[in-house]
Amino acid sequence: MKILLVEDDAKIAQFVAEGLAQEGHAVERFGDGKAALAHCLDADPDVAIIDRMLPGLDGLSLVRALRAAGKAMPVLFLTALDQVDQRVEGFRAGADDYLGKPFHFAELLARVEALGRRQGGTAPETVLKVHDLSLDLMAHSATRAGQEIELHAREYQLLELLMRNAGRVVTRSMLLDRVWNINFEPGTTVVETHVSRLRAKIDKPFDCPLIHTVRNFGYVMHGPR
Repeated sequence: MKILLVEDDAKIAQFVAEGLAQEGHAVERFGDGKAALAHCLDADPDVAIIDRMLPGLDGLSLVRALRAAGKAMPVLFLTALDQVDQRVEGFRAGADDYLGKPFHFAELLARVEALGRRQGGTAPETVLKVHDLSLDLMAHSATRAGQEIELHAREYQLLELLMRNAGRVVTRSMLLDRVWNINFEPGTTVVETHVSRLRAKIDKPFDCPLIHTVRNFGYVMHGPR
């Protein structure tokens, strides 16, 4: 999907934009309301994620201006202003959903994709494939060469992240953040331990390894080259 992200907190904006990009979405990012409005007058994103407290033009005014201009894309307010009366005010301004800060990226992603489906945007993938390995996101099941592979919850999350980024290096810090919700260096071997267990299930019983170590960076998943 094409997603408009309007967030003036650079750290949050980068975190959200990178996460959405890793899920295959195209993100247009702006730090103030006026620039976002000018962009939207000539563009039609599938979904907009908008902070309420913005420089130049606040989030409520931005959404009202978008609706007045005939822009019907679903809007998710992502904001610390999360009291009941503030949420009501946001919905009355034209928002479709509301998520308070702090938030979990998984919930943000689920809400954005639900809004995209409602709008008729590109449906998210339901089956990921790398070589002869398949991951069914609806059934939460994995198979390789037709053989079912039993995965624990962390192994499933780890495999999904690697497969969504097939051909790209996934760093250790990215794995810690997205799989374990750890955004600091814990000084443990939790990533290495789980990657080793995952390899024992999806690589060792087969002729061609799919998970490859990129020394001093992380891991990359790809088929034979």
